[in-house]
Amino acid sequence: MQLTRFDRWLREKYVYETHIHTLRPPESLPDGIRTVEIPDVPGKRYKHLFVSSSSKLADELIAQLRSNSQMYTTQIVDRDAWFVPFIAPKDKSVTWWLFSVAIISVSSFFALIYLKGLVEDPEFRKNFMEAVKLFKG
Repeated sequence: MQLTRFDRWLREKYVYETHIHTLRPPESLPDGIRTVEIPDVPGKRYKHLFVSSSSKLADELIAQLRSNSQMYTTQIVDRDAWFVPFIAPKDKSVTWWLFSVAIISVSSFFALIYLKGLVEDPEFRKNFMEAVKLFKG
C-alpha cells in the first residue's frame, strides 16, 4: 500500500533512528545523540556507534565528521519500541487503515439505526411475519 505524507512523517518522527558508526569518537557530540558501547571484536571495522532519533541531529554530527575528515557510515533503522508496529506496520498505511475503520464504523452505525427503525415499525413487522408464514408454507 502506498504511504501517505502523514505516514512518512509519523515514521520519520517516531519510528526511524539513525545509527552512525565511526572509527574514532568525534571531538564533541550534539545534545541528544546517544553513544552505544560496541564490544571490541577483532575484524570489526568501526569502533564507535552513535544513535540519533532526529535527522537534524544526525546531519549535525555528519557535518562535524566531514569537517574533521573522519570516516563514518550511517544506517537508518526502526526503533525498538512497543509502539512501532502500530505506527508503522510492514507494507501498510496507518492513514488508510484509520480511514477504512472510520468509514466502516459510520456505515455500520447508520445501517443499525435504519434496521432499528424497521424493527420498531408495526406495519413492517406485520408484513415481515406474513412473508415468513408464506415461506414456511
